Amino acid sequence: MKISRRAEGIAPFYAMEFAKKAAELEAQGHAVVRLNIGEPDFGPPPAVLAAAREASDGRPLAYTGAIGLPELRTAIAEFYGQHFGASVDPSRVAVTSGASAALLMACAALVDPDDEVLIGDPSYPCNRQFAHAFGARVTLLPTTPASRFQLTSAEVDAAWNADTRGVIVATPSNPTGTSMPHDELVTMCDLVADRGGWSIVDEIYLGLSDPEPDGRPPRSILAADTPGVAETVVINSFSKYFGMTGWRLGWCIVPDDMVPVLERLAQNFYVCPPTPSQHAALACFTPESLAVAERNRREFVRRRTLVVDGLAAIGLDVPVIPDGAFYVYLDVSATGMTSAEFCDRALAEAHVAMTPGKDFGVDGADRYVRLSYAASTDDLTLAIDRLATFLGTRP
Repeated sequence: MKISRRAEGIAPFYAMEFAKKAAELEAQGHAVVRLNIGEPDFGPPPAVLAAAREASDGRPLAYTGAIGLPELRTAIAEFYGQHFGASVDPSRVAVTSGASAALLMACAALVDPDDEVLIGDPSYPCNRQFAHAFGARVTLLPTTPASRFQLTSAEVDAAWNADTRGVIVATPSNPTGTSMPHDELVTMCDLVADRGGWSIVDEIYLGLSDPEPDGRPPRSILAADTPGVAETVVINSFSKYFGMTGWRLGWCIVPDDMVPVLERLAQNFYVCPPTPSQHAALACFTPESLAVAERNRREFVRRRTLVVDGLAAIGLDVPVIPDGAFYVYLDVSATGMTSAEFCDRALAEAHVAMTPGKDFGVDGADRYVRLSYAASTDDLTLAIDRLATFLGTRP
């Protein structure tokens, strides 16, 4: 069978490759600490589980509209107003089959073959693969600890050329857990719009962001009222803040003229988002569920401190302390190993699974490793202890 060039050109998702290796070790009887996958260990709030049980009472659970239940779209819009400072018309909200489907449809709607798309390096690998799938030439712009591993508007301005059509940015970022300053993000989206381009802003981890320095909750890019922001596509998900990873439910908020486009795409790509998940997700927005999600966010902050302090104690540097999500991007160059060697050996010898930097880009790929602290405190403590033994750097 002849496989398409598109499929042949897609690199493995190494976080999942290490998950397979970890599963093989576990099948051999080894206890592996899995810090390679960004999956909260909490699961959904209890009210969501109760709503799922109620929806499974024998009712038909037929297809919904292609872009979701109207009441869920309204609840998401109200959530943005109450928690992220953004006034959103529910008609602009499209519920999707996971944030991945939102990114897929956004790229399908915006990318033509040979368009150049700018993405920071490091970044979530699937974002660039979605753009590639629709024929884009993705240009990875190197970032550094000095910019908290985030793009700047000046870098985008310098890289923009006649073939450039858009920018994809995630804030907070996977793999670094770092955010772009809100004003800088607004400046970037306005700059891109001024050049006739589009911006996709991935806010999947926004709910897990630290409060702003003045104590305000984190703001969505949509909280700004500028022409560029009005033309920006925002992606989000129930997976991270609400712990609904396997429920495959996300959303995007798009300009008015994109709504019918996304509706047509959803009709043809997957008909509609999962109906049971949508009914359950309505329970995310109760005061009780939001209190659970906030308690979990604060627990991630405590775990971050445990991990950053623990890594420092065994000689592993985290050059930029995250301010959101549940990842640290650690520098393993002092060990004399590349990131791939470090991850291979840490899994084989210490039974700790992490993800090498080559999953996330090119610049610094041999130097950095992503560690997810979405695991339990006990597992994180055990992982640090095993890594100390592996490295011979026990305090």
